Amino acid sequence: MKEEIEKNQPELSGFGPLQVLQWVVKNIDRPVFASSLGQEDQVILHLIAAHRLPIPVITLDTGRLFPETYDLIAETESRLSVKIRILFPDAAEVETMVAEEGINLFLKGVDQRKRCCQVRKINPLRRVLRESGGWICGLRQEQSSTRSELKVIEWDEANKVPKINPLYNWSLAQVVAYLKENGVPYNPLHDQGFISIGCACCTRAVQPGEDIRSGRWWWETPEQKECGLHLVNGKFVRSKDLEKSHE
Repeated sequence: MKEEIEKNQPELSGFGPLQVLQWVVKNIDRPVFASSLGQEDQVILHLIAAHRLPIPVITLDTGRLFPETYDLIAETESRLSVKIRILFPDAAEVETMVAEEGINLFLKGVDQRKRCCQVRKINPLRRVLRESGGWICGLRQEQSSTRSELKVIEWDEANKVPKINPLYNWSLAQVVAYLKENGVPYNPLHDQGFISIGCACCTRAVQPGEDIRSGRWWWETPEQKECGLHLVNGKFVRSKDLEKSHE
């Protein structure tokens, strides 16, 4: 399966985002679009809605999102006439974690922060991906050093499904232009310097000249700034990296 998926990279690399999504509909069984309601995700969601593509949309409610993000979910469903399935962490897992580490455990260290992300984000997503044939993401090469070699389609080793990145080679300027030209709703926090938006407790505005994702877990070093959704063994890994590790 992995080899078959990666054979499509040359063809898909020449496609635009809409063409990529249309290819997914024809070639991937039970795909799902995992949205965080970020700017990139709103572009993809608009394409899905505008072209009536049969791709289910999900999002993760960690329980600690910004009020603006919750408002955007409702606004997006209303204006784009789409239904967004909201996933929640297991209540027992959250209760155990907080009892053992405290409500703000993510400030204690990287391991504690990753545990929080694991419980609130990764586990709920993986429960859905077990039933899916592939997932679509809003990742872009420009977002961070860990994503600079991102491909349009890759094998997700952690979840054993293909991961499709329709906007992998888009710039932030292209994303913003698309939203404005098409009147797509977006999080008002973006206008206040918040470029990458996650949980309210782990996100701050980005200052001029800073990396796009510098507002996420700003107390950690750049190579640590992944929640784990796109990691294998703690690293942002592509299939070619996995092959090298076994040489």
